[in-house]
Amino acid sequence: MKKVKTLTLTSLMLMSSTVFAATEVTSYKSPYCGCCTEWEEHMKDNGYDVNTEKHEDMAAIKEKLGVDPRLASCHTAVIDGYVFEGHIPASDIKNFLADPRDFKGLSVPGMPMGSPGMEYGDQKDKYQVVAFKENGKLALFNTHN
Repeated sequence: MKKVKTLTLTSLMLMSSTVFAATEVTSYKSPYCGCCTEWEEHMKDNGYDVNTEKHEDMAAIKEKLGVDPRLASCHTAVIDGYVFEGHIPASDIKNFLADPRDFKGLSVPGMPMGSPGMEYGDQKDKYQVVAFKENGKLALFNTHN
């Protein structure tokens, strides 16, 4: 019986550390960006633990993380080594992390109205979430609004 309890406890510890690692977000943003803060709140509201790093030169961060300029937005986040650019819904990030295949990350290029952190009244632009690979190839991941 003691062996079963030990195995169960060990299994639970391994599962909880895996879940914790998958929910830890490092968010890179300008110190002056309000919509980035709103996106971070959206992530927190969806169970993610967000660590914020403020940088004056976001272009350098994006270049270092391999974000293609075509995919750029105002903030960049990293979760489990994957890169997430812009106002991506937490639900899309969760679905991506469940099956990232050979993609490097996701992006919502620009700053579409109605995306998480860009809510303003009833204004909602149609926008796409794009998956991207190291080699620059893109694929449509989801469409919103």
